[in-house]
Amino acid sequence: MKRRLLINILLLAVGFIQSAALYADHGTFRFAQITDIHFSPNNPNPTEDLLRTVAQINATDSIDFVLVTGDIAEEGDRATMLKVKETLDLLKVKYYIILGNHETKWSDSGCTAFEEIFGGERFEFEHKGILFLGFNSGPLMRMANGHVVPQDIRWMTERMNLFNTGNSQLNKPVILVTHYPLIEGDVDNWYEVTDAVRPYNIRLFIGGHYHRNRDLRYDGIPGILMRSNLRDKDGKPGYGIYDITQDSILVYTQRIGEPKQQWASFSLTKQYYDHNGKAEKYPDFSVNKEYPNAKEQWIVQTGAGIYCSPAVEKNKVFVGDDMGVLTCYALKNGKKLWSFQSGKRIVGTPAVAEGIVVFGSADRNIYGLNSKDGSLLWTVKAGEPVLGAVTIENGIAYIGASDHTLRAIDVRTGKVIWTYNGVKGYIETKPLVTADKVIFGAWDNTLYALNKSDGKELWKWTGGLTRMHFSPAAVWPVAANGKVLITDPQRAMTAINLENGETVWRTFQSIVRETIGLSEDGEQVYSKTMNDSIVCYATKGDKPRELWASNVGFGYEHAPSMQVEKDGVMFGSTKEGLIFALEPKTGKVLWKHKIGNSLISTVVPLNARQVLFTATSGEVGLLTIDN
Repeated sequence: MKRRLLINILLLAVGFIQSAALYADHGTFRFAQITDIHFSPNNPNPTEDLLRTVAQINATDSIDFVLVTGDIAEEGDRATMLKVKETLDLLKVKYYIILGNHETKWSDSGCTAFEEIFGGERFEFEHKGILFLGFNSGPLMRMANGHVVPQDIRWMTERMNLFNTGNSQLNKPVILVTHYPLIEGDVDNWYEVTDAVRPYNIRLFIGGHYHRNRDLRYDGIPGILMRSNLRDKDGKPGYGIYDITQDSILVYTQRIGEPKQQWASFSLTKQYYDHNGKAEKYPDFSVNKEYPNAKEQWIVQTGAGIYCSPAVEKNKVFVGDDMGVLTCYALKNGKKLWSFQSGKRIVGTPAVAEGIVVFGSADRNIYGLNSKDGSLLWTVKAGEPVLGAVTIENGIAYIGASDHTLRAIDVRTGKVIWTYNGVKGYIETKPLVTADKVIFGAWDNTLYALNKSDGKELWKWTGGLTRMHFSPAAVWPVAANGKVLITDPQRAMTAINLENGETVWRTFQSIVRETIGLSEDGEQVYSKTMNDSIVCYATKGDKPRELWASNVGFGYEHAPSMQVEKDGVMFGSTKEGLIFALEPKTGKVLWKHKIGNSLISTVVPLNARQVLFTATSGEVGLLTIDN
């Protein structure tokens, strides 16, 4: 008995030694982290802060490389990112960089400039036995929670499988690098990411975003958020230092001109989480049991991020995606009929009329396709990426681009009828086409009104907005009773005189943001508040008049998905996968249905009982409501 016990103890000891050897099969090294740099053309301080950081890193011994974890440019523009690169290139060691939300939400290139400047949206490298994977955590072009797209989750698991080739236990150490923390409220599909990476030996997530040091757990997996590089209340810029030893990861904050201060440490041998477990929490889908009459007639998991709404013509549905593919699905059952590959991601919602699908791509082209088979009919080249949604009226397509231009194009021939290039910012909105005007906003604090026939400027409205981030650029304007109605990120709803661009009224009463929708009779306008409710205002009169407010219970909300009324039902959607319907005259909730947990773009109702939808997480589907 004693001999058997001794043998068992020896076997356990050998197993422990072998396991520890596997975990410690790496060299010791040191690296730095710089995050939340926020270069701005209007503020020299971030530039000075980064220059001081680069100089100190260059003067520090034994820094093997630097991780740069997003929010490098306040406005996400190409010119500022080029300046960041010039500064980072002064580093004597190699650096690896990912995007933050300031590069993904506000981007005149649809995030393509980042890839062109820095070589990619992800990074992968192995250093002394540890694999580092960095990837985008969104949100891309739409105000919402962060999101890791399906293709990036696949990429992570593929790279970790390759890293562990020949090792069935998948226990070679991996460090994952994001901007956002992988927790509820920050990344909408945190649970998908943690479940996907859990089988592997994830030693640490490294990120930023909060501008302060945080030691977190992502479903048990250790996660570090480092302070911003921006100077703190004492006027000191700062960054992170990581020492990798044989058995530990030691985490330090390094302020300029001071000794580094350790504030966290992690074991390289301890098991922090159950590799065979699941996320500690998942989204709540119980609302679907409360409203069982709303059902998914069909749903397609495309496997790619989607940032635009669907377009529909007769029996076909058209959707663009993050991979630059415009796909046609059968309206009846979601069957894929054809697809067309553009050069880069599609951000703006397409439009279709007269058998021709029109859409823009970040590859700097506007395309016209045959809706029957996807064959290319024509191409219009733009000077910069084309991120705008398309409006077609009477055979003319109206679409804006990042080359400061709005174009009117004959959909049959691809001939450009007119251009307006007086825009200072980039355009992502869907133009409003009225009887004689084209109205749209841009990321330059301005709403523009042009003559529909020749593109001549009629008026511009700025409403006293002073920050680019307050621009009426994501909202799709509506018009009724002699007014253009918009909402903006300053949390106001505004009515503007349609003829002269003068402000009729502006209210902050309801704390709305970037959504608006018009009733079918033009008498009411709808918007989402930033907490739980839909509000309804009258379009008549020279003062704001709220008609009703309805608590839909969707929580904190800031996604730019518009409200749409169809056949006596008002439809809406949220950043956390909810689609809902209200009675237009009273605001009574008719039904709610949760698709997933990511942004649902502006839905497309076919009638009172059928509504098409797309989701950032890659779903396209048709929801049907039974009586």
